[in-house]
Amino acid sequence: MTLLALETSCDETSAAVVRAGKVLSNTVSSQIKLHEEYGGVVPELAAREHLKNLLPVAQAALREAGVSPAQLDAVAATQGPGLAIALLIGFKAAQAMAFALNKPFIGINHHEAHLYSPWIAGTPPVADFSNFQPNVSLIVSGGHTMLVLVASELNHRVLGGTIDDAAGECFDKTGKLMGLPYPAGPIIDQLAELGRADAYDFPRPLIHDANDDFSFSGLKTSVRYFIRDNPAVLEDRQKVCDLCASVQAAIVEVLVKKTIRAAKREGVSCVTASGGVTCNRALRNELERACKRNGLSLRLAQKSLCTDNAGMIGILAERKLRAHVPLPSLDAEIQPGWALA
Repeated sequence: MTLLALETSCDETSAAVVRAGKVLSNTVSSQIKLHEEYGGVVPELAAREHLKNLLPVAQAALREAGVSPAQLDAVAATQGPGLAIALLIGFKAAQAMAFALNKPFIGINHHEAHLYSPWIAGTPPVADFSNFQPNVSLIVSGGHTMLVLVASELNHRVLGGTIDDAAGECFDKTGKLMGLPYPAGPIIDQLAELGRADAYDFPRPLIHDANDDFSFSGLKTSVRYFIRDNPAVLEDRQKVCDLCASVQAAIVEVLVKKTIRAAKREGVSCVTASGGVTCNRALRNELERACKRNGLSLRLAQKSLCTDNAGMIGILAERKLRAHVPLPSLDAEIQPGWALA
């Protein structure tokens, strides 16, 4: 089976070709520079960029894979969640291609694709589910933070999620308060390496609550008041590094402790993590340490598959096609608020 997948849920235009569990190509066109001056993603601008970039990106993916449209056996696209105006571009283009080629079409939940990205690894990336284990999966990105119990392949249950700001959103918004450019998450990661994580004490929201939900709006507010009361901190580079390290430590501790606690409660021996914030080095390191201390195995999505990409969309679409999961009709619509069940 050879499949083309498209991903346009937010500000990255991506196309991938997947065959027999191998990602033959995974082309991504980022819009970070476009949105940087606005301090966040502008949906209308994102949609225009998708319209401009989708065809060249898809052609590049097919060319890199050495595949022609006539050789495709199916077409897939992200159906949701995401920005409606952005989702629409890739989803309708994929439907049109499937119709023109008279091939199956499948819409994929972006978060569900993240669940299985830790099982894709290598260069080129290959999906290996032969040693799949029941796991508690942490999906952590700019718009979402959630814990999911994956009992078996294509069988999952959401344990909890963000009730206000997601972890990635907290990184970016606190970074903005510090005067850092968008997206601030990667910059905080870099500066934190030079700072002391115990320099400033910030709250760890919901860390002691028995539920699996997350809340980072209170942490963001605490940073806002701290900067208001200590403006001189931003004039000293070392203190900025200390501030970044302290904020990062608060976010990471919440993510790690709640993930490990959920895994132990659910009786699984494996933890996985994916999503853009999983690129954060402190989070990766602390998850590894915590899993080792608690006798849990850990699978982290490789960094190229953490951010929005069509490769993970294609892999999940192929698995669903092989499992004979019912396909959506060619006139199906996007689902911007499609919550993972």
